[in-house]
Amino acid sequence: MSESIKKAIFPAAGLGTRFLPATKASPKEMLPIVDKPMIQYGVEEAIACGVNEFVIITGKHKRNIEDHFDCAFELEDNLKKSGKHKLLKAINRLSNINIAYIRQGYALGLGHAILCAKPFVKDEPFAVILSDDIIPPEETLLHDMIKLYKKLKSPILALQQVPMTEIHRYGVIAGVKELEGVYRINNLIEKPAQKNAPSDLAIIGRYILTPDIFDVLEKARPGKGGEIQLTDAICTLLQLRPVYGFLFKGKRYDAGDKLGYLKATVDFAIKNPELSAEFKSYILSVAKQISTDKL
Repeated sequence: MSESIKKAIFPAAGLGTRFLPATKASPKEMLPIVDKPMIQYGVEEAIACGVNEFVIITGKHKRNIEDHFDCAFELEDNLKKSGKHKLLKAINRLSNINIAYIRQGYALGLGHAILCAKPFVKDEPFAVILSDDIIPPEETLLHDMIKLYKKLKSPILALQQVPMTEIHRYGVIAGVKELEGVYRINNLIEKPAQKNAPSDLAIIGRYILTPDIFDVLEKARPGKGGEIQLTDAICTLLQLRPVYGFLFKGKRYDAGDKLGYLKATVDFAIKNPELSAEFKSYILSVAKQISTDKL
């Protein structure tokens, strides 16, 4: 089995119900954060870590994703003739990457979406990136996970400490700390009630998985919500091999949630050199107005 991670799976067949009606006919993954759709941030993150092959698991009303990463000859010609070379470069920088698209006919859960990618992955380890978990470009989460995989030769799950009041929204691990920030996992529970949570260590949207997960997923039965849960499959995999968690202490935005999406938009806009000064001024004026209104 290869030690390097060259392939990444992007599950993108979900219904995006938390953003209705905006996602009725447009993918959640294409919602923009400033000037790029959510899924592009994840693709760029993977490219920066040496990943060069991608599979996006799509579903109904997801053709916008394919169009986004495709060439747009008419638009490119217009930008070229208009001398808008900076914009031309921006839309072309990802149009030549190797992306395969696999249609998930029914939204049967994250585990089923991963299973759909088996013909693409074959016998290689691979990354899974959930594009609504936005990791800023300056963070090194995926890079650190790949480095850890090369050392341990085992699946790695990204973890983050979350408030116990929010623990019911996540898959949660029980584990033993083996290295600084590294846990050997011995159990996982999908979206537990607060009183049943084994820890405050939640699984977030970055995984390094090995191809033996497919054998488990093929035999998996529907779990919570009637879906094939990746968490359940990894729990079974624990009986066969070590699985580790890597504790991420950096910044993450849950952009699958409206508030998290707004936070990401504001923070990314503040960091954008073209917008930063004016946007900061606007934010300060809003804050001042809110403070005045309270008085």
